[in-house]
Amino acid sequence: MGEHRSAAEPRRRPRQGRWSRLTSSRFVPAVVISLIVAALAGLFVGAYGWAMANPVPHRIPVAVTGKSASGDRFVGALESALRTSLILHPYSDYGSALAAVDAQREFAILQRRPSGVEVDVASAAGASVARVLGQSAPDVGRALGISVQVRDIKPLPVTDPQGLALFYIALGSTILGFVGAIQLGVHAQTLRPAERIATTVGYSVLGGLCICAMSDWVLGVVRLPFAQSWGICTLTMFTAGMIFTAFHTFLGRWALLPTWLLLVILGNPSSGGAVAWPLLPPVLGFLGRFLPPGASVSAQRNAIYFPHNQHIEPYVVLAVWCLVGMSVFLVGRARHPSARASAPATEPGAG
Repeated sequence: MGEHRSAAEPRRRPRQGRWSRLTSSRFVPAVVISLIVAALAGLFVGAYGWAMANPVPHRIPVAVTGKSASGDRFVGALESALRTSLILHPYSDYGSALAAVDAQREFAILQRRPSGVEVDVASAAGASVARVLGQSAPDVGRALGISVQVRDIKPLPVTDPQGLALFYIALGSTILGFVGAIQLGVHAQTLRPAERIATTVGYSVLGGLCICAMSDWVLGVVRLPFAQSWGICTLTMFTAGMIFTAFHTFLGRWALLPTWLLLVILGNPSSGGAVAWPLLPPVLGFLGRFLPPGASVSAQRNAIYFPHNQHIEPYVVLAVWCLVGMSVFLVGRARHPSARASAPATEPGAG
């Protein structure tokens, strides 16, 4: 037995030696990073392509008033043309239906009249949904020989006809929010926890001001309720910064990966800014409401286009993410007071 062991050990040592040399090579981090970047690139294009390349209606809430046989035939033909189901909610009069659109419970109003059908869309609630209904309804009416009138009761400004300004405002706030936190982790490692949080608040306030000033005062793309939009941008940036900081507390230099997956690959395509939620894949349409980018888009949309029918949900979502990130950071630093942002220069051997 002793001879057998001594004969086997020389075979095992060269393998261990080769593996040790392989894992300690200076090229290993470069290979790992290359593989991760490649995977993230594919996920990025896949997520945005899945959500935005060819948006398909799934379930569109529509307010319905009046009754007519031609109107019923129109609804069935429109559903067939769109290959979707319209969630029809009857209202006793047009005023009640309009109030439901203002509250963003409905995306359109379909008035069934003996002489034809009137379709009122709301681009401000969802430009992509309004575009789909506005293009399909007249074609269906012509095929059935029914008079169809389409009008936009909540139009977007001529400076933002596609309704993408809110998407870009939220996108910039989100990305710059965690990029600022990354830079603090690299260049301001000596900050105490309270000082780091205060600095994150500081650059969020300044960043939110610059985003709103550029969108409104400089470019005039969209007219903002400036103080409220500034506050939403500030909260979005601070929330994104705290999310990265929380991940960084436990994952160190790899914190960018879950932050990017959560906020950019999952959060932004599902935000409803570029494609309204009835046209998103159902899972994205549901998740988007509860992620910071989607909450930011909803808060801005309500503030700009529906100031008298605002909802508290987007602010609650942002506040919860923000408080959770801050709590994780503070608790993690309290348990591990020596934890610092890991800079490559201080850990040259870390893979």
